[in-house]
Amino acid sequence: MTQELPAGWPAVSLARAHEALTAPGAPFEMAEAVIRGHRTRIWKNAPPTLREILVASRATFGERIFLVHEDERVSYETFARASIALAHWLEAQGVAKGDRVAIVMRNLPEWPVAFFASVLLGAIATPLNGWWSGEELIYGLKDSGARVIIADEERWARIAPHRDECPALEKIAVTRAEKAPAGTIAFESIIGTPDAWNNLPDAPLPVVEIGPDDDASILYTSGTTGNSKGAIQTHRNSTCGVFAAQFSAMRNFIRRGEPIPAPDPSVQRSMLIAIPFFHTTGAHAILCPSLATGGKIVMMRRFDPVRAMQLIERERVTTAGGVPTIAWQIIEHPDREKYDLSSLEAVSYGGAPASSELVRRIIEVFPKSAPGIGWGMTETTSTFTSHSAEDYRNRPESAGPCIPVCDMKIVDDDGRSLPTGAVGELWVRGPNVVRGYWNKPEATAKAFEGEWLKTGDVARLDDEGFLFIVDRKKDMLIRGGENIYCIEVEEVLYRHPAVMDAGVIGLPHHTLGEEPAAVVTLKAGMNASEDELRAFVGEHLAAFKVPVRIAFSGEPLPRNAPGKIMKPQLRAFFAE
Repeated sequence: MTQELPAGWPAVSLARAHEALTAPGAPFEMAEAVIRGHRTRIWKNAPPTLREILVASRATFGERIFLVHEDERVSYETFARASIALAHWLEAQGVAKGDRVAIVMRNLPEWPVAFFASVLLGAIATPLNGWWSGEELIYGLKDSGARVIIADEERWARIAPHRDECPALEKIAVTRAEKAPAGTIAFESIIGTPDAWNNLPDAPLPVVEIGPDDDASILYTSGTTGNSKGAIQTHRNSTCGVFAAQFSAMRNFIRRGEPIPAPDPSVQRSMLIAIPFFHTTGAHAILCPSLATGGKIVMMRRFDPVRAMQLIERERVTTAGGVPTIAWQIIEHPDREKYDLSSLEAVSYGGAPASSELVRRIIEVFPKSAPGIGWGMTETTSTFTSHSAEDYRNRPESAGPCIPVCDMKIVDDDGRSLPTGAVGELWVRGPNVVRGYWNKPEATAKAFEGEWLKTGDVARLDDEGFLFIVDRKKDMLIRGGENIYCIEVEEVLYRHPAVMDAGVIGLPHHTLGEEPAAVVTLKAGMNASEDELRAFVGEHLAAFKVPVRIAFSGEPLPRNAPGKIMKPQLRAFFAE
């Protein structure tokens, strides 16, 4: 379903827009580099490492506010001083280039300080999932071999009973605790609290050589089954993402036939973040790009629509989103009109499909904002495709085209390329694709075919190169020999005016193998019966794709950090 578009759009084809933005002398000029033996297109003007991004942002933005957490406000200068001071402390503890520094905390100003302190030293920042249990956190610490951990009190309490299982762990700093737990150091005794970071000395950067293809971070995949794998991001992976975050907006101007406006140094973009920093979207699509471009990050402990609207109003937030349900909760909230949300210029999300109805509603409710979505993975250092404004309105079911330094192809089960429009597994390559998994050579070998990453997503490409995710390969249902792509059924459910959230799973059947079932969350104040929803799906899809059962949840469906529905948890709705 397409939305009404301006007459004469697009003024410039996608290929010509990419050509204009990447030509010699253009903002996104490309070059080539040999990465792990493969000639790869890169952004010519991207900073070589994350260290250069911090240095440049400090020099450019200085006293501008970078981080907001409740009543705490941290400027770019203050952030740089805190990061450098912590880097010197890590160095004094014996942390060297290549050592892992684990970060285990909720979104706090201390999180990005710990991340950048690590990479300034050439160490490998290793964020662990703050939602993990104690046993899962211990797995991450043991798997990464972290020598130092910087944690908040709540996460350390989960780890402490298992401390003896991590002999490699030498130093533990705990923040936001009234008193440092036994065997730990109070983080505040190292660099103080955020309101005192401006008093830290103006120290030089640690002296260490860091190259673009040196390891910068390990982020653990958010798989819903089995042990997570640590994807290794290099500095080049991360800085590629910084440019990717800016590219889509620039492309929109070209597509309209408009000149790209000169940046206004007096205007600051502000991002409301409810996504955890430990997820690749938080770290590489929000934190690093915001630092590079002078943005302000406004943190929420957990998403609450009323608190979100208060912060949008107070901080004049220009970008919000995360996953589609966040956008829906704001749009459908009965108190929305009590708040001034006029500053919003973009409502973007990823990690889950969104209906064309949501695109329409965003444009209707926030007329200044451009809805946007994208596709990426931990293994692609977040953004791989980007999709916004008129392009998104024209193809709301798509995740957009890939950025020009990257390539996509669709292959069959034998790895042979398929023609345009055919459905198969999505393979990708580019300078933002990780070099592999930490200490897991077999998993790395299984995931890669030369320079190509096998994503495990079932997808298709149209004739302009726009990506359409069909389903996760491993989640596809086979009912009596017929393939059923969960995302196809979910998208139809999303079209129903009463449905806010939907997840489809397979239930075992003794003769058919599997049958589709769905769990839905309805919008506030709206009703729909199981029979009504099943009939609605039947109007749009073949009978064998209609869920045999539909259960209702009073809350948004359970999701992992990137926003993907935790399908195994949905089975509890049909446990009987």
